[in-house]
Amino acid sequence: MPAVSKGDGMRGLAVFISDIRNCKSKEAEIKRINKELANIRSKFKGDKALDGYSKKKYVCKLLFIFLLGHDIDFGHMEAVNLLSSNRYTEKQIGYLFISVLVNSNSELIRLINNAIKNDLASRNPTFMGLALHCIANVGSREMAEAFAGEIPKILVAGDTMDSVKQSAALCLLRLYRTSPDLVPMGDWTSRVVHLLNDQHLGVVTAATSLITTLAQKNPEEFKTSVSLAVSRLSRIVTSASTDLQDYTYYFVPAPWLSVKLLRLLQCYPPPEDPAVRGRLTECLETILNKAQEPPKSKKVQHSNAKNAVLFEAISLIIHHDSEPNLLVRACNQLGQFLQHRETNLRYLALESMCTLASSEFSHEAVKTHIETVINALKTERDVSVRQRAVDLLYAMCDRSNAQQIVAEMLNYLETADYSIREEIVLKVAILAEKYAVDYTWYVDTILNLIRIAGDYVSEEVWYRVIQIVINRDDVQGYAAKTVFEALQAPACHENLVKVGGYILGEFGNLIAGDPRSSPLIQFNLLHSKFHLCSVPTRALLLSTYIKFVNLFPEIKTTIQDVLRSDSQLKNADVELQQRAVEYLRLSTIASTDILATVLEEMPPFPERESSILAKLKKKKGPGTVTDLEEIKKERSSDMNGSAEPASVNASAVSTPSPSADLLGLGAAPLANSAPPPSSSGSLLVDVFSDSPSAVAPLAPGSDDNFARFVCKNNGVLFENQLLQIGLKSEFRQNLGRMFIFYGNKTSTQFLNFTPTVICSDDLQSSLNLQTKPVDPTVDGGAQVQQVVNIECVSDFMEAPILNIQFRYGGTFQNLSVKLPITLNKFFQPTEMSSQDFFQRWKQLSNPKQEVQNIFKAKHPMDAEITKAKIIGFGSALLEEVDPNPANFVGAGIIHTKTTQIGCLLRLEPNLQAQVSV
Repeated sequence: MPAVSKGDGMRGLAVFISDIRNCKSKEAEIKRINKELANIRSKFKGDKALDGYSKKKYVCKLLFIFLLGHDIDFGHMEAVNLLSSNRYTEKQIGYLFISVLVNSNSELIRLINNAIKNDLASRNPTFMGLALHCIANVGSREMAEAFAGEIPKILVAGDTMDSVKQSAALCLLRLYRTSPDLVPMGDWTSRVVHLLNDQHLGVVTAATSLITTLAQKNPEEFKTSVSLAVSRLSRIVTSASTDLQDYTYYFVPAPWLSVKLLRLLQCYPPPEDPAVRGRLTECLETILNKAQEPPKSKKVQHSNAKNAVLFEAISLIIHHDSEPNLLVRACNQLGQFLQHRETNLRYLALESMCTLASSEFSHEAVKTHIETVINALKTERDVSVRQRAVDLLYAMCDRSNAQQIVAEMLNYLETADYSIREEIVLKVAILAEKYAVDYTWYVDTILNLIRIAGDYVSEEVWYRVIQIVINRDDVQGYAAKTVFEALQAPACHENLVKVGGYILGEFGNLIAGDPRSSPLIQFNLLHSKFHLCSVPTRALLLSTYIKFVNLFPEIKTTIQDVLRSDSQLKNADVELQQRAVEYLRLSTIASTDILATVLEEMPPFPERESSILAKLKKKKGPGTVTDLEEIKKERSSDMNGSAEPASVNASAVSTPSPSADLLGLGAAPLANSAPPPSSSGSLLVDVFSDSPSAVAPLAPGSDDNFARFVCKNNGVLFENQLLQIGLKSEFRQNLGRMFIFYGNKTSTQFLNFTPTVICSDDLQSSLNLQTKPVDPTVDGGAQVQQVVNIECVSDFMEAPILNIQFRYGGTFQNLSVKLPITLNKFFQPTEMSSQDFFQRWKQLSNPKQEVQNIFKAKHPMDAEITKAKIIGFGSALLEEVDPNPANFVGAGIIHTKTTQIGCLLRLEPNLQAQVSV
């Protein structure tokens, strides 16, 4: 910036500002301002032409008056005239006035645009910078229409100065954010990527911000930036603080640029080039190593800059989700921050660990910090940190620690802040259902939940517990007994009365044999709560009473007396009055058989997606990570880096099943055969289809992605430049549910979007699939969800095909991928002792009951990764069973609708020869 001469001090402006500050009252200030406005107006209208200095001074005064909150309705033309000045200070004030006061609909906008064009064409770097700053500050659609085609040329021109390149990159970024449709993509996009190699780090920083935003919408056009970003990041990370003196901030070299480069890399999957991938891994390892080094300064700025780079590096590690060692190291580093004295660090550590917990590689490492997280929940002063601790407990929960985590969350619920109680209630309800091995524990948990926080228990929660109790015969008696005991408390929450009324009305007969819970006692207990309840709950209790008439004829007269009372028959509420009249009449005139038919036990509810989960997503709101983004974080290759699942020595307890081919022992790959035809397609559909071939061949790379899902349930199944398909699935015994997320990566709508799950004739008899339809229109940048309910009828070898057809920009798109539903998904782990294992192993003498394979490891055999692989496959990992501690032993039962197949397996690695048996 040119030096400002002494003559540019504008003494008149300084005197005016001083006068304003010395005013004793608001009236005095207004009087002084009005006097000055009158003076300026007379100067502008005077016959004598003003020089540039005077115009600048008066425009500055107008700007100051505007900033004080007063309207300015003149002086705009004088400000525009300043733009044509060749003096920097005058042009600067003109641009400043326009940026602040000129409306984009102003009649002067054409004159302003002409002045900006002249400055951009002047090749004077100072004037070009002022013009670019004005365009970015205004950032209107009109500005984008006028200059969006010109600025990219300035940015990539070889003779443009570094300072102008910086301004041009940030100006283009501003225009793209406000009017992305007006910024044309062209030859400049390939050239702007090379700015990442620029010698000037300021240019690199500005260009990285621009490329990151562009790559989020157009990843294919900017994918070459990955290698350049890794190269630049490597140079920064490995440099000493003295190498980048101008860009070193408290001994941290270029922290802002490092963060931006790491954020850019999060727009893409892990690099495919081994050299680039290895270099990136080295960078991330270096960042993690530096975090362990003693600080070079005690000032907070040093630790802030250092931690900013560290957390962004951890975000990239989580996003790639492909390097187990890095994920575990990141988890350990975050674990150290959980007890840091700085509240912000504790918050960020908890937030990052929530995402790490969803990765199969780092889930176990996250679980080791459970006691620290529970302690934070109890002792943390900041409510936002406590909320993140709740989120982390929810994320790290699995079958091994579900009861402990649910118990801790229930304990915390009693003293939790009111703002997060409903969310905690929903999470406890979801965890209790998802990990309920013993449904008596589930019933106890939900009733305890209602007791502790009944006001925050939504209808979805108590609806769900009733659905589960009705669908499971083994828990109905226990549920009836438990709610009966809970209702005996002097003060019961209304939600407990609802649950008790419904369950006792259906299953009260199961506990009626006990004199302490006789039919009359059950009725009196419920009726004692009647007058304290709202109208909907009273209506439910009346339905319970008529159910009692059918279940317990001996108390029919007592119930009829209640129904016949004036408080019911003449109730002011029409619903209660109608129920009382109808139920009384039904109990009076209907025969026993008719009554039993009308009031028979509720049939089981159809299996459906838990509405509690949808309620939690709605509660979390749009500011949280969407399902598709969450799945992106779960993207990974399989655990040992191989595209093939590890083969093991396996024995089946019953008749051998084709499931052995899941282990890679000889099944013909489905990709080599033609996709099965659709059995449900009608001739009419075929006649009017967009493509003569109803089902496309399998997409390239889908077999590799399919193999990765053998040992995991969540992640990205397929991705190209248009569409991303993510999966979340859960299985229990012979049943499963899969959520398929279709994400539109473009800014254009998908029309006639039709996903279809196709099974061959053989597979249809072994696998029952129920799919829910999806919206045929998918907006740009949006996602839709499809739910698939799965039932395994008998063992099977093939996998279903997911075919997706849609129109994008007038072009018909048709692709197919394998849906990862394999027999091992119905594998339930089984614990057994060493003696039982080998006894059963020796009993399997039939040659058809044993399969063995020897294979060479493609990657180093890591014990922890192998254990996680076996657990992910579905079997229980049996510790200290095999005499050789280096061997791995597993056991489990494959559940189908028709039979249960027990399986034993042993993996015998030979570390010297790098082979396994």
